Amino acid sequence: MARYIGPKTKISRKFGEPIYGPDKYFEKKNYPPGQHGNNRRRKTSEYGVQLKEKQKVKYTYGVLEKQFRNLFEKANSHHGITGEVLLVLLESRLDNVVYRLGLAPTRAAARQLVSHRHITVDGSIVNIPSYSLKGGQLVGVREKSKSLESINTSLSSSSVHKFSWLEWNQQSMTGKFLNAPERSEIPENIKEQLIVELYSK
Repeated sequence: MARYIGPKTKISRKFGEPIYGPDKYFEKKNYPPGQHGNNRRRKTSEYGVQLKEKQKVKYTYGVLEKQFRNLFEKANSHHGITGEVLLVLLESRLDNVVYRLGLAPTRAAARQLVSHRHITVDGSIVNIPSYSLKGGQLVGVREKSKSLESINTSLSSSSVHKFSWLEWNQQSMTGKFLNAPERSEIPENIKEQLIVELYSK
């Protein structure tokens, strides 16, 4: 599966915010990339604003176009507000939950942990980053991987976030996905309604 592996600060500068987390290089150059990035004052069309928001979500969660489209169609068929359901589906992905639990410093690192078979769901190894979790499922670290330096460093970091829809047991290195989060519990700065409007055209 292809994924973006290019310069992340450049992407953050494109959207005007550090979408991959704290970035010292972004703080130094928090204007659009390119030769005229610091002087550009071009007005963006309505379509451009909507497209930019969709791209921001795709880069934030590490999802490619076809996968994102499928998620949108799934969200559209669910009861509730389509944009909010879309974000809930993205937050319920296994790689995102591994990141939210603090097992990895970034979603890309969380994706790698899952792909390399370090993560279990309900005691069984799952190596599919896009695996969608259901309420009550347990996400843990495989026994052989509990001594991994990268995992322990990430867990000991003060930047580990705590979320009401997740429960963490440090002793067993297991987290519980209690339930799908509400929109108010998702901290990402995303205007999901713009994405719904884009796909509605």
